[in-house]
Amino acid sequence: MRKTPRPLSKVAPDWWDYTTLDPALLKDAAGLSEKSLARLSRPGFAVHFYNTREEFYLAEALEYIDAWRQATPSRPAGICGPIGPTEQLPLVARIINSLGLDLHNAHFWGMDEWVEDGKPVPILHPMSFARADMELCFERIDRRLRMPEQNLHFPTGDLGRYSRSFDEIRCVVMQGGQGEVKHWAFNDPPRRAGRFEDAPPSPAEYKRLRARVTDLHPMTVIQNARTSGGGYVAAVPTQAATVGPVETWKAERVSIWHGGMHDNPFGMRLSALMISKRIADTSVPMSLLADHPEVHFHYLRPALGVVGAEMH
Repeated sequence: MRKTPRPLSKVAPDWWDYTTLDPALLKDAAGLSEKSLARLSRPGFAVHFYNTREEFYLAEALEYIDAWRQATPSRPAGICGPIGPTEQLPLVARIINSLGLDLHNAHFWGMDEWVEDGKPVPILHPMSFARADMELCFERIDRRLRMPEQNLHFPTGDLGRYSRSFDEIRCVVMQGGQGEVKHWAFNDPPRRAGRFEDAPPSPAEYKRLRARVTDLHPMTVIQNARTSGGGYVAAVPTQAATVGPVETWKAERVSIWHGGMHDNPFGMRLSALMISKRIADTSVPMSLLADHPEVHFHYLRPALGVVGAEMH
């Protein structure tokens, strides 16, 4: 018997995304209360809540400190961090300076960077992620405490070398946000074309993806125009270099921060439900983290909202 084909995406018919999932699963996610969300914790997947923005972003910043304090000359260590959110970055610099924490054995990986005309955008580009990391965090750290330039790893050149650095340096934690298309970094759902016309790639196939240059789902382009460009969609690149699942699974812990700016109440519930229930589907890339040994979801409680009709 021929299987019923999955529906076309409601937002981008030439792509896979969460709107192609079983409607019953989507309904279950929409109905999750805060208490139900908290009960999704299981071994390997922990759900945390914070009552204030101050507490939320301080806890995110402290992950940097905790990772870098573990770095030693014989065993350097670091954190892979996002742009989106960014509010934690100035706090990181302030804490480092206050503690006088020497970062000479510490490392940092930027998760991703925009690509235009086949090349990563230069650091002078107004939307450069590397530029944001430097201006909001690393250039604010006392020069005596800063990590050497070679300890900063951005996916802006040799992506093979960038990928190998995860074998050479201990990645204590990979931190991220969640986009509206349910990605971490720019691990977006794929196009609905070729051998993926009838079904998205299997989780096993997707997890073989390394750091790479990738096409961005239209939803991602629109989201980034909203969060980083005042809605100016034409200025947002449609490709990016990104850390991949291969590097992600080399991180000891994956830590996702839901502050309410980058995804909505429904999306913040859907990915948690799928990870908790081990429902892995590459139309929701974040759901593949169901197979990672240590994943933490952090929610700013006032941003969690409700899934329901509300007119504005």
